[in-house]
Amino acid sequence: MGPSTMSTMSSPVEFLELLAREAAAVEFEGPLVAARAAGLPADRLAELEQAKAVALRVRALLERRRRRETELSGLYDTVSDLAGLRDLDDVLRAIVHRARNLLGADVAYMTLDDEERGDTYMRVTDGSVSARFQRLRLPMGAGLGGLVAQSGAPYVTANYGEDARFHHTGEIDAGVGEEGLVAILGVPLRLGSTSIGVLYSANRSARPFAREEVALLVSLAAHAAVAIDTARLLAETRSALAELSAANTTIRAHSSSVERAAAAHDRMTGLVLRGGGVEDVAAAVTEVLDGALLALDAEGRLLARVGEIDEPERVDIVEAVAASRTEGRSVRRGPLWYAAVVAGTENLGALVLRPDDELVDADQRILERAALVTALLLLFRRTVAEAEGRVRGELLDDLIARPLRDTDALRSRARRLGVDLDAPHVLVAVGDDAIAATGSARQRVFSWATTYASARGGLAAARDGRVVLMLPGRDAGGSARAVARDLSRVTGRPVTAGASGPSTGPASLAGTFLEADRCLTALGALGRSGQGASTAELGFVGLLLGTVGDRGEKDVAQFLTATVGPVVDYDARRGTALVKTLEAYFGVGGSLARAAEQLHVHVNTVTQRLERVGQLLGADWQKPERALEVQLALRLHRLRAPASTASI
Repeated sequence: MGPSTMSTMSSPVEFLELLAREAAAVEFEGPLVAARAAGLPADRLAELEQAKAVALRVRALLERRRRRETELSGLYDTVSDLAGLRDLDDVLRAIVHRARNLLGADVAYMTLDDEERGDTYMRVTDGSVSARFQRLRLPMGAGLGGLVAQSGAPYVTANYGEDARFHHTGEIDAGVGEEGLVAILGVPLRLGSTSIGVLYSANRSARPFAREEVALLVSLAAHAAVAIDTARLLAETRSALAELSAANTTIRAHSSSVERAAAAHDRMTGLVLRGGGVEDVAAAVTEVLDGALLALDAEGRLLARVGEIDEPERVDIVEAVAASRTEGRSVRRGPLWYAAVVAGTENLGALVLRPDDELVDADQRILERAALVTALLLLFRRTVAEAEGRVRGELLDDLIARPLRDTDALRSRARRLGVDLDAPHVLVAVGDDAIAATGSARQRVFSWATTYASARGGLAAARDGRVVLMLPGRDAGGSARAVARDLSRVTGRPVTAGASGPSTGPASLAGTFLEADRCLTALGALGRSGQGASTAELGFVGLLLGTVGDRGEKDVAQFLTATVGPVVDYDARRGTALVKTLEAYFGVGGSLARAAEQLHVHVNTVTQRLERVGQLLGADWQKPERALEVQLALRLHRLRAPASTASI
């Protein structure tokens, strides 16, 4: 082979061709091997050796530039991710994934500091296969990552398991061993002078990390720190915006509730000034708060209803109103709100609201203010009713008094109250059993009677410890029974009512009242307490009561004296029980044995007492004509004498 052939086979140009096709480093030995095989002289071999060295340097420079280009491209992509940051987890996963690819590592991962627990925890991994490794937590100063987090400086090890610079723990070494990591590079995630975590690149075989790789990972860590801080700022901004939005919503709601409260206050003030009623207050509340409302009195009776709402159970009302009074504000029970209507310590009733929407504090104040206005209206209504009742009571008291004063003046007073004295009226007398011992109970009965009579175009008055009602109509017995029934419900106890009439004109009312009062007494004497009746319904007793006048009183007294007077006087002087014995004897049909049993005495005692009666009244007192007179006299004697003082 000639020299010219040898020179073309092995020349520096071949190294340029290798560079052009980006050949592997080992291929650059080919031209030298071929030249030695061809037996080229030493100077030529030295020339080729020099050309190879230059070509390898050029190749390394080009490789570094390509790598730098790749790194810059990765950093650019990371910056782009940060610019369009939407989800922090996605950005951190992209950074860790790029760190693994750019450094050609088997695994890349990131830990973040936990300020509350004082350690660091695994946040993102890429290429990891061990679940235990992915759950690792590193105490500050422990392991490579703990040392990086504590010191804020990068650390690298070619073989972590054999590196004595780090504080090894069983948990960390077990996790690293299960993942199979050997070479590890860790760099801090820093915000200013503060370290917030660590970014790692690791391999499952021993290998050193070049300075350029450390610098690249530090750059990626800086971007990761920016991403974390940006996400934190965005989260704080969103939170602040949410708080501002919530505050704005609250302010608008409060402003709206204040406006509603002001409007409600103005409306209810106007209602009071215009003399509105409870129904107007209920309507105003439901218009402002939206919903349905009940207004109840102290007994749970309905005063007003607005909207579709059922009346709660009585026990629920009592409990809720008691709670409202104790707390001094409205209370909620299920879907209903209760506000007690009170005046001082007196319970006047309750407002029950079923709102369409939830009530805020200002809305509750509207309901409570409505309860206060309702209390004022009820007190005003009561005051007016009591004043009117006094006027009506004074008129009735004058009508049934004797002697009767100017009838024309009485008619004029009655007309002003809407009462026609020339129309038929009945008078009803209510017994003492309707009035309890306390003054408040007596006032309650009289208030009821005034309202009852006024609603029917009549009058009511309190006279001699009793209540008298003058009611338009002709049915005295029916009126007495209605009064007894209705007033019994109010007082919770049986009430007796005696009636008389009808009566027409002022002059006849005094006598009609006297008959009604005697009818009331007769009902008690006849054992009919708790009932209502008229004189016409009491048989012969009623007939007698109806005929009693000024002279009739004297006739009755004379009749009693002539018929049973000696027996009554005998009992009064000697404290005996002849009258009682006579009543028992006639009451059992003339049987001595049954009379003795009823009186709890011996038969001989009854016989002796009746013999004494015969001595006083005469031997014929048991004949039918005399016996009837004696029984009638005994009944009249009981009717005329109070039960506590009768000699029986």
